[in-house]
Amino acid sequence: MQPIIQVKQLNKIYPGGFHALKNIELEIRRGEIFALLGPNGAGKTTLISVICGIVNPGEGQVLVDGMDIVRDYRQARQRIGLVPQELSVSIFETVWDTVTFSRGLFGKPRDPAYLEQLLRDLSLWDKRNNKIITLSGGMKRRVLIAKALSHQPDILFLDEPTAGVDVELRRDMWQMIRRLRDSGVTIILTTHYIEEAEDMADRIGVINKGEIVLVEDKNSLMQKLGKKQLTLQLQHPLPTIPAELHNYNLQLSEDQHQLIFSYDSDSEHKVIVNLLRKLEDLEIEFTDLHTTQSSLEDIFVGLLEETA
Repeated sequence: MQPIIQVKQLNKIYPGGFHALKNIELEIRRGEIFALLGPNGAGKTTLISVICGIVNPGEGQVLVDGMDIVRDYRQARQRIGLVPQELSVSIFETVWDTVTFSRGLFGKPRDPAYLEQLLRDLSLWDKRNNKIITLSGGMKRRVLIAKALSHQPDILFLDEPTAGVDVELRRDMWQMIRRLRDSGVTIILTTHYIEEAEDMADRIGVINKGEIVLVEDKNSLMQKLGKKQLTLQLQHPLPTIPAELHNYNLQLSEDQHQLIFSYDSDSEHKVIVNLLRKLEDLEIEFTDLHTTQSSLEDIFVGLLEETA
């Protein structure tokens, strides 16, 4: 199946000489949730802005559902909904007028029933006649989402969608995003809440200093780069790690009461069983054991350190 978004050899250099994007190669699969992670200034918003037609691309090409964003701008843009970081609505308009105007702006016919359901899904129906200036910050964020979805796009970009919003809105938003994905909408999000990417995304992309560092299925990434550790609480302190255990990736805690074994997922069962047998043979007793695994945040920080 053809990717819904294809980015080929994309470069963006601003007039001052800042090289914001460097030879970006990226494909987004139809119907997936793709999380784009990176520190501030890494190029996340610039990349999204280029794909959405807000910022002119430099060298390279971007295709949206097979259409070039420069040559076929109108057709490509109609397929995209964007929830930006900053408030981008007229604060003196009502909620209903805002979403109605946005739908018409993309050439879509009137559909009050669809817009009503959209506002109900976002808990905005009771506020439909309120001017946006009267709404709370969380409600304004909901309006941005409604505006982005008003023309029923195939692709939804969410640029830091939950930054500074309440827990209830975050929960409601992710429920809605899952429903959209299930209906076939492709979701691309940037977020500083890495636990959200870990929970929601099908694939993870990491960008740093304008370059794509990695693109990987989330589960594969966690398996390949996520470290696992088995910690054994020893019955008696162990002065040193015996020579018979030097083939294992072991560390001894400073207080000599914990033995820490690092391992990978592929060989965990066999290696752990062998280690426990060795400990038994050496009469090293332990009172407790537990395992831990690196989070996506640990992996992300490690990747940035490698590319610093």
